[in-house]
Amino acid sequence: MTLVSGWLLYGWIIAVQTKTKKTLAKPNIRNVVVVDGVRTPFLLSGTSYKDLMPHDLARAALTGLLHRTSVPKEVVDYIIFGTVIQEVKTSNVAREAALGAGFSDKTPAHTVTMACISANQAMTTGVGLIASGQCDVIVAGGVELMSDIPIRHSRKMRKLMLDLNKAKSMGQRLSLISKFRFNFLAPELPAVAEFSTNETMGHSADRLAAAFAVSRLEQDEYALRSHSLAKKAQDEGLLSDVVPFKVPGKDTVTKDNGIRPSSLEQMAKLKPAFIKPYGTVTAANSSFLTDGASAVLIMAEEKALAMGYKPKAYLRDFMYVSQDPKDQLLLGPTYATPKVLEKAGLTINDIDAFEFHEAFSGQILANFKAMDSDWFAENYMSRKTKVGLPPLEKFNNWGGSLSLGHPFGATGCRLVMAAANRLRKEGGQYGLVAACAAGGQGHAMIVEAYPK
Repeated sequence: MTLVSGWLLYGWIIAVQTKTKKTLAKPNIRNVVVVDGVRTPFLLSGTSYKDLMPHDLARAALTGLLHRTSVPKEVVDYIIFGTVIQEVKTSNVAREAALGAGFSDKTPAHTVTMACISANQAMTTGVGLIASGQCDVIVAGGVELMSDIPIRHSRKMRKLMLDLNKAKSMGQRLSLISKFRFNFLAPELPAVAEFSTNETMGHSADRLAAAFAVSRLEQDEYALRSHSLAKKAQDEGLLSDVVPFKVPGKDTVTKDNGIRPSSLEQMAKLKPAFIKPYGTVTAANSSFLTDGASAVLIMAEEKALAMGYKPKAYLRDFMYVSQDPKDQLLLGPTYATPKVLEKAGLTINDIDAFEFHEAFSGQILANFKAMDSDWFAENYMSRKTKVGLPPLEKFNNWGGSLSLGHPFGATGCRLVMAAANRLRKEGGQYGLVAACAAGGQGHAMIVEAYPK
């Protein structure tokens, strides 16, 4: 390609973009693109992945990405994975999975944790490394294995065992053993609860739904929508980021197994899961404990084009936010959305595909009501006008976490790939990814379709 033809091609790309809407490229900042992304099928915990370790799933996602993109392992500069409930033996699961997938031992890897936006943090860390010129090629991903979570001995039992290990004489050992009580054997179970408030996320979601007057029926209707759209997308082959995974000693898993469209009548029979007997959050309108892993290939645009790739999307502006973890635990999308739109110079009407994490139906619907409220904007967000309501016809059109599943550390990559794939399929230009997270945190990012 000559210099002249190269500039003509560049001019044509810009013309295609500006014919629809402006591009979000920034002067003197490298464009960062998603070449492609994959994920293992997301499965209900306690099913086909129950005998694996987290690095097995993460390795499967990495291997699937290598097969999908044919990227040479040696060109990958860095690998970043997100996870939430860490397996003690593989605390840096990114490194163990990378070695298991055959990456060079010279390729650095680290693991991040930021609750349900851990994979988002992995990706944006990669964006920063590329935009600053430190790296050209990053693999980012996330993994969670809820089938085998660490269950600890009680604090008293742990202390006794450590002291016994240090005891130097039989007398010291007998003295310590005499202090043992049977209640020392009670295990410590991890809980999806806030450390600062000691409240479970489901309990908080129920309170949030009540605060915004979201009814049980509204929540069940939204959950049914999620499952119905996910089933339709699965049947039509739209969930193209899913790669088959041969589980050692078992069959090959090819699709998500939590998609189960029901009926409002059946859903109405379920009892409240957290606030009893009058709560509105149930197993049917909540995301379920999920096992799964995801990975995306992120590159500097010039590197991707030089290697002959046709990227799927640009990763543009992103924003992290934090709120009160007691009363605003799950309102991250409401706070992050206007900030990232303003940063990008867009409005909510410019967005063609919305992909929001669905922790609970009540959480999504409470965010909708907060985003559509001038009063909330003025009193809680120091804004003069409301954020605006995402049009439902553009929102999570291929299902969401309620139906596809939510492996805590892996969902962020699924959201980005859903947005990128929907933009290509539907002909849109801008996608908005957003998620809430434990600790009262949240994330939003603009995904821009790569010109065809």
